[in-house]
Amino acid sequence: MRVAFVGKGGSGKTTMSALFARYVASQGDPVVAMDADINQHLALVLGLDRQPEPLGAHLTEIKDHLRGDNPCIPSAEAMVKTTPPGRGSRLLGFDDLAGGEYALTTPEGIRLMATGPFSEDDLGVACYHSKVGAVELLLNHLVDGQGEYVVVDMTAGADSFASGLFTRFDLTFLVAEPTRQGVGVYHQYREHASRYDVALAVVGNKVHGPSDVDFLRDQVGDDLLTWMEHSAAVRAMEQGRPFTLDDLEPANADALALLRKRLDEQEKDWERFGRQAEEFHLRNARAWANARTGLDLEAQIDPEFVYGRR
Repeated sequence: MRVAFVGKGGSGKTTMSALFARYVASQGDPVVAMDADINQHLALVLGLDRQPEPLGAHLTEIKDHLRGDNPCIPSAEAMVKTTPPGRGSRLLGFDDLAGGEYALTTPEGIRLMATGPFSEDDLGVACYHSKVGAVELLLNHLVDGQGEYVVVDMTAGADSFASGLFTRFDLTFLVAEPTRQGVGVYHQYREHASRYDVALAVVGNKVHGPSDVDFLRDQVGDDLLTWMEHSAAVRAMEQGRPFTLDDLEPANADALALLRKRLDEQEKDWERFGRQAEEFHLRNARAWANARTGLDLEAQIDPEFVYGRR
């Protein structure tokens, strides 16, 4: 299953991504975590003292690998972030993704990948979605199965909608603080996501008491799945002090278990996945990609390709 964590900047989505990845790994299941936030903090929160090799710096190699022998894609330069797979493309199994050369292993055995930060050459001339495109391409070509988990820490706020990446997940957890600003992002995200049949659940964070829960329920209704109480253990983790899941308060440990249960109950819909991959590729081709590449990228869609098969 693929799950995204989104929310307002400062809501705790990176912390929640890390806690959830750690929880799933503690149950003995394989996890790939991906840092797709412009602020690259997931490695630190997962207990690493260095960053993975940035995916954004190897976009050409990634494209060249994924295009395989697809006759509709003559070169890596003919691929953009939305290019869908077709017959001849090199599809990835979960082990291919987890075993990739650009991943690091955390102390809990999680494989971490990261888009990478802005470089000096990017400042003032590039947008961050040129780097996030590597994650979108990898997920477009991933054929994952039951009991395999990909956890992605997304960019903050509604910036996630600047590409089709937001449709590449089985479920999206929106992390919301019990404030007007926190739930404001929820309302914005819900409006956009509902147009594309994106499954969304809200996780309250930094909750101090019943009044905070009541506020969240009043603002997001049935989308509120669970919440994390204010936690000294989580603060210690964020400060880099020793941390294990056993340090979590019982209510917060139960919240992580509920997130896992909700994700496992989500039905994977390969038909929707393929349909939306092609829809966003057509949009990008017509809006800018055809002009940039000098090619008709709409011809890259293979009507005979079946999503979900390797």
